[in-house]
Amino acid sequence: MVKKKQRIEKKSPEKRGASSQKVGIVSRLKMLIHLHRQEVRNSFKGMVKTPISSFMTLAVLGIALALPGGLQVVLKNSNMLSEGWDGASRFSLYLEQSVTDDVATSLSNRLKARSDVAEVELISRQQALDEFQDSSGLGDALEQLEENPLPIVLEILPATNYSTPEASQAMLKEFRKLPEVELAQLDMQWVKRLYYLIDLADRAVFALSLLLGLAVLLIVGNTIRLAIQNRREEIEIIKLIGATNAFIRRPFLYTGLWYGIGGGLFAVILIGASLWWLSDPVSQLAGLYDSGYRLTGLSFKETFELIGFSTFLGLTGSWISVTRHLSRINPT
Repeated sequence: MVKKKQRIEKKSPEKRGASSQKVGIVSRLKMLIHLHRQEVRNSFKGMVKTPISSFMTLAVLGIALALPGGLQVVLKNSNMLSEGWDGASRFSLYLEQSVTDDVATSLSNRLKARSDVAEVELISRQQALDEFQDSSGLGDALEQLEENPLPIVLEILPATNYSTPEASQAMLKEFRKLPEVELAQLDMQWVKRLYYLIDLADRAVFALSLLLGLAVLLIVGNTIRLAIQNRREEIEIIKLIGATNAFIRRPFLYTGLWYGIGGGLFAVILIGASLWWLSDPVSQLAGLYDSGYRLTGLSFKETFELIGFSTFLGLTGSWISVTRHLSRINPT
């Protein structure tokens, strides 16, 4: 015991001060975490105490967020559906009459090796004649021909990264320069219309997302403003006893956080319910066209992004509102 006391006495004042400073920092950090946990619970309980008004606010936020989110899902499904319309973006290469089957096969293999080509289908002269007989109804007349007048055709599907109008136009120029090709065709008008229509829809959804995001900020800001006005006298009193603006701001920020999370979850539920309601009619319609197409909802990443975006809007709206109105409250 004597040795221990001597060791304690030998400690310099600087070491004792440093150790006490560390204990002070740790205790402050624990107290800060405790206060934040308390405010998180209190802000949530405050919303639960007024279920009707809280639900109405969450519903408005959810609808405002579900509109751009739902349109984004519709746009994603439209892109997936348009990928199945590969026939509209296929190149048709009509080869010279002098090209033999072996030369056509060699050319097909060379084109398949290109990075900008996803698929090449070779249609022989006999296949082309048989298809024409079936579709035209002139089977008897065509059988009287001495030789097959139809050329060998190569149907080329470009890769996904090369389906833009500019890339398709560049590929078409290259195909026309091939010595085996007599005529190369592509419906550029259709490709351009589809591409620019999707781009226009994407920009429209982005603009709508910005506008409705601003609406969410205003809704949350107005809700926090009403909460501040209802607690004005309480704020004046705690300001008189020395409370800082950061301490007063904290519960309102957590309220905005809960509104943001709840609004995002409400939007996800609305989008999922809408897709579930539409899935059966869409499946029946796709079945009439012998298609196995199914609606695709929000992925995990998209759900996380929607809730994260909603949470950010809730925090931002509450921060702007509480900072603006708190500065106007001065105890007299």
